Amino acid sequence: MTGTGAATATATATATATTSVVEAVRAGRTDEVVRLLDGMTDAERRAHFPALKALRKELRTPSSWSAESRRAHPALHAAGAACQTGAAAVASWLSGTDMRWSQAAPAVLIDVLGDRDPDWLADVVHRLARRPVGSNVPYELMAGLVRLAGCPVPTTEAYVRGWMTHISQSRPRGGTLCDRLRRDPHLAQLVPAFFEIDDIGSQLRWLSGDGPHSWTKALAELTAEGTLDRRATVDACVARLLRGGSAADHRVFLDLLRDLALTRDEERQRTADWAALASDAASVVASHAQSVLGALALDGELTPRLLAETTEGVLFRPEKKLVRAQLVLVGKVLTRDASVAGELLPAVARAFAHEDSDVQERALKLVERHIGKVTAPEVRDELAEAAGELIPALRVRAAGSLGAGVPEPEPVVYEELLPPAPEPVRLAPAPGSAAELAEEVNALMASGGDVAAFERALDGLVRHVHRDRDALLETLEPLIARRWWGDPSVRHGLRATDWFGRYHHLLDPASSLDLLLATLRGKVITSALEPAPQGTAPDGGCVHEALARAVEARLWEVAHRIRTEPLPFLLSTPTWSTGLLEPDELVDRLDAYRRLGARVAAVDFGHALLRVRRGDRAAAVAAARRAAALGTEEGTRLARWLTAEGPSLPESRRTCGPRVLIELGELPELRDGLPAPLKPLGGPVSVFRDRWYCRHWNADVRGHWPALLPELPELVAARILRDVSTVAVDDDRGAAAALPRLAEADGEAGGAVHLCVAYGLGARHAQDRLAAVDALLVLAARGRLDPGLLGADLGQLARHGAVKPVRLAESLRTAAATGANATIWGLLRHTLPVLLADLATDGTVPSARGLGDLLAVAAECAERSGARGELPHLARAADRRGSSRLVAQARRLRSALTDGAAAA
Repeated sequence: MTGTGAATATATATATATTSVVEAVRAGRTDEVVRLLDGMTDAERRAHFPALKALRKELRTPSSWSAESRRAHPALHAAGAACQTGAAAVASWLSGTDMRWSQAAPAVLIDVLGDRDPDWLADVVHRLARRPVGSNVPYELMAGLVRLAGCPVPTTEAYVRGWMTHISQSRPRGGTLCDRLRRDPHLAQLVPAFFEIDDIGSQLRWLSGDGPHSWTKALAELTAEGTLDRRATVDACVARLLRGGSAADHRVFLDLLRDLALTRDEERQRTADWAALASDAASVVASHAQSVLGALALDGELTPRLLAETTEGVLFRPEKKLVRAQLVLVGKVLTRDASVAGELLPAVARAFAHEDSDVQERALKLVERHIGKVTAPEVRDELAEAAGELIPALRVRAAGSLGAGVPEPEPVVYEELLPPAPEPVRLAPAPGSAAELAEEVNALMASGGDVAAFERALDGLVRHVHRDRDALLETLEPLIARRWWGDPSVRHGLRATDWFGRYHHLLDPASSLDLLLATLRGKVITSALEPAPQGTAPDGGCVHEALARAVEARLWEVAHRIRTEPLPFLLSTPTWSTGLLEPDELVDRLDAYRRLGARVAAVDFGHALLRVRRGDRAAAVAAARRAAALGTEEGTRLARWLTAEGPSLPESRRTCGPRVLIELGELPELRDGLPAPLKPLGGPVSVFRDRWYCRHWNADVRGHWPALLPELPELVAARILRDVSTVAVDDDRGAAAALPRLAEADGEAGGAVHLCVAYGLGARHAQDRLAAVDALLVLAARGRLDPGLLGADLGQLARHGAVKPVRLAESLRTAAATGANATIWGLLRHTLPVLLADLATDGTVPSARGLGDLLAVAAECAERSGARGELPHLARAADRRGSSRLVAQARRLRSALTDGAAAA
C-alpha cells in the first residue's frame, strides 16, 4: 500500500473511531466510551477531542437541560478528560460549569486517568482542589487521584470541606467519627487547614450537631490521646477565635476550646490573647475570655497593667453583662490587693464617659469605695478630671466624694442640631440615544432602581418608540433575547400573550418593563392590552388596590398606545425625585402635544394632575392662565385643577385595640374629573374590608406609591399602615422602607404618617428602625413633625404592647445621637406620662419592661437640651423603693427637669 493510501486508511479509521465515540457519548453509554478509549495512545485520544469539544458546544443551547443533554453529559465528561493530555486542560474540563450537575462517576474518571504519570496526576488533583467549592468537584475523585499519585494531600477549602463531609457520612465503614478520623492517614495535614476556612462552623453543625459524637468532641479526644499535637491545636483554636468570623464559627471553635479543657499553665501562657478576645471578640467568646482572665486575676497570676488595659477595653463594649462583670472583677481584685488601686481605678474611670448612665454610676461607686487606697496625688487628680464626663447628677455627687472639686460647666444655650432634610433631585432628561436607554432598562430589570430611574427610562422608551421604533428594537434585541418571553420556543407552557393577559398584575418595575418590551416586540396582541386602562380589572379586595391599579393603569395604557398610536412623550413624568411635577412644565408639555396634534392619553394626563404642584399658589395660578390660553380640553381641565383649592385631608377615624389603624372618608375632589382607574384613590379607606387576597408584597412597587400622590402622603400612609404595623406587632421585615419617602413628600403629614413612623420606631429589625428614624428626622427638619401627636401614639402603642419600649428606646437614642435632643424630649414628654400613669397605680403592665431604657433616653435628652418642668407621674416612679434601672432613671430625669443644667 502506498504512503498516501496508508494515510487515507488511517484517517478513515480515525474518523470511524471518532464517530463511534461520539455516538456512544450522545447515547450516554459511558461504559462503551471507556472501552473504546481504553488502550489508545495519547495521540489517538487527542484526535477525538475536537469532535467532543464540538459536541459540548452543541449541547450549550438555551434548552441545554434537555433529556438528550442530561443523558450525554456524564459520558462526555469522562471522554473529554481521557482525550486531553494537558493537566490544566483536564482540570478545566472536569470542573466546567456546564459539567457541574451531570458528571461521570469518580470511579470512572479515576479509571480513565489512572494510567497517567504520577506527577501529572498530582498536578491535576492540586488544580482541581484549588477550584471554588461551588465547582462541585467530587472529593472521591480528588482523594482517588491523591492515592494514585502518592502526592501530598491538598489543603484547600474545596478539598477540606469535601473531606469533612466524606468522613462524617462514612458510617457504613463502622466506628464513631473519632475512630474514622483516627484511621485517616492525612489527619495531621488536614486538621490545621480546617482552622483556616471561613464559615466552617455552619457545615460542622450540620454534619454532626453538638452531641457526644460531634467534630469538636472528636478533635478534643484525638488531642487528649496525642494523635493531634496539643499545643498546635490549642494555638490554632485561639488564633481562629482571634480572627473572628460568623456566629456559627464562634460557637464551634469556642466549644472546641472548652472541650480541650486547658490547664492553668496553658491559660497563663495566653493572657494577651484572652485580653484581646475580651475586648474585641464576639460577646459569647469575650465572656469566656473574661472568665479565664478573672480566674487568673483573682489568683494573682495577672499583672495589674494587663488587667487595667483589659478593663478599659471591656468597659466600652455594648453588652451590659460584660461591663458589669468586669467592674465586679476589678472590685474583687481591689478588695484583695489595695496596692493596685492606683493602676486600676483610672481604667475604671474611663467608664465615666460611657453612654449608659447605669455603667457610669457603677463605675463611680467602685471608685468611691476604693479611692482611699490611692496615695499618688496625680492619680487622684486624674480621677477628678475624669469625673467631668459624668452625667450632671453624678458629676455633682463626684465633686465631693472624690476629694477634689469638679468645676461646674458654664451655662450654655442649647441649640438643636437636626440633620439637614434631603433636597429633592430634579430628574435628568430622558436618555438621548437608544443605546443609553437600553443600558438603563437593562440595569433596572437586573437590579431595580428608584422612582427617578424608572420614570426616566419609561419616558425614554416612549420617546424612542415614537421617534424610531425599528432602531430601538434593533438596539434592545440583545436584552429582549435574554427575557423568558423572547425565546422563540414556548417556555413554561406560556406565551407572552397568555402571561400578559387581561387581568395580569405588574408586580414590580421589572415586570412593568417586560410588558412594554414584549408589546414593542410584538409578543402581546392588542386585545390583551385594552381592558386594563378602562378600569375593568377585578378588585383584589385589599386596601392597596387603589394605589396599585392607578400605577398599573398608566403602564397598560402606554403599552396599548405603543401598539396603536405611540405617544411623543409622557405628560406625567415628574420634575422631581419625590414625584412632584412643576405646573409650568406640564403646560409646556400640553402645548407641545397641541402643536404636534397628538392625542392625550387619559390615564397619563390623570397622573400628571395628581402630581402637579398646587401648594405654591402663585405659581399654580400663573400656570393656570397659560393652560387656559392653550384652547384645548386638557388645558382647560388643568386650569380648573390648578385654581381649585387643593384637597384637604379627609375625615379620619382610629380603630381601637393593640393594632391601631386609621380609616379615611371619601375625597370627592379626587373622584371627579379623573379617569376611571384613578377614581378609587379618592374613595374611603376601611381597615375592615375583606382582605382575602393581597398581591402587593413586593417592596419595589410599593416604593413608587408615594410618588403617585406627592402632595397627599396621608392617603398613601393610610393604605400601607397595616403593613408598616407588622414590623412592630408581627416582627416582620422591610415594610418600613417607604417611611423616608413619605416624610420627604410635599404634603401635610397627618395622623396616618405619624402612626406609620410610630410603628417603625418600634420595629423588630434594625433596618426598619433606621428607616423610621430617618423619617422622623426628615419630618422634624422640615417642620412637619407634630411631637404631641407622635408622642401620644407611641405611648398608646407601647401601653397596649404593639410597640416594645426597649426597641423604641434604641430608635430614639439613635435619633438623639444626631443632635436632635430637644426633638426627642418633645416626643417623650408626651409618651412617658401614658406609661408612668399605669405604673403609678401599682399595676403590672407590659410597658413596664424597658421603661427604664426610655427614661434613660429622656433623661439624657433633657440634660443635653436643658429641659425644665414637671412630668406627670414621674415623681411617683422616682419615689419608689429600690435601685432598679427604672427607679434610678426616673430620679435622674426628675433631677434634670428640676435643677440640672444643659450638658456641655
